[in-house]
Amino acid sequence: MNKPRLIGITGGIGSGKSTVTKMFQLLGVPVYYADDRGKQLMIESDTLRQGIAEAFGAESYLPNGELNRSYLASRVFSNPQELAILNSLVHPAVAQDFDQWAAGYQSVPYVLKEAALLFETESYKQLDQTICVMAPRAVRLERVLLRDEQRNRQQVEDIMERQVGDAQRKKLADYLIDNSGNALVIPQVLQIHKSLLGL
Repeated sequence: MNKPRLIGITGGIGSGKSTVTKMFQLLGVPVYYADDRGKQLMIESDTLRQGIAEAFGAESYLPNGELNRSYLASRVFSNPQELAILNSLVHPAVAQDFDQWAAGYQSVPYVLKEAALLFETESYKQLDQTICVMAPRAVRLERVLLRDEQRNRQQVEDIMERQVGDAQRKKLADYLIDNSGNALVIPQVLQIHKSLLGL
């Protein structure tokens, strides 16, 4: 029974990692969206719900069972200790969920795990290789401000401060994709895809 290689794909906010990930998906590569699954698991997983309620109070969940996002965000957004507690609950649950998901793809050469905080949480260490989508900070900032009308410049810069810098990304990633707008992305994706297929 062949196990697929586990490949991570990440990038700073506004780097375009979601767009690049969709290109891999079009090539038939199964993709696990870690951030989306994390949000689902915070609602679906009884163990995770219990942990969050114990750590942050019963008001973490609305009467209808949905996550009280605004309450949780207000608790963790500017409090590194509280954010660390939330991450320590969510990330192991996501890691376990990803392992179960990947086990369902025995016949493919590799699967992708798309995550914003792959290096920050050190979850890249559980993967075989990583791809990082790169773009200059100023380009990323402008992209996010155009895309996310609800965010102001300061909020975006705060998010960037919490992510690892480009120098660290270059050091940790096995493959880099230049999405600055100065290079064609599709040929880079195809080249990495061929390399991961061993062609």
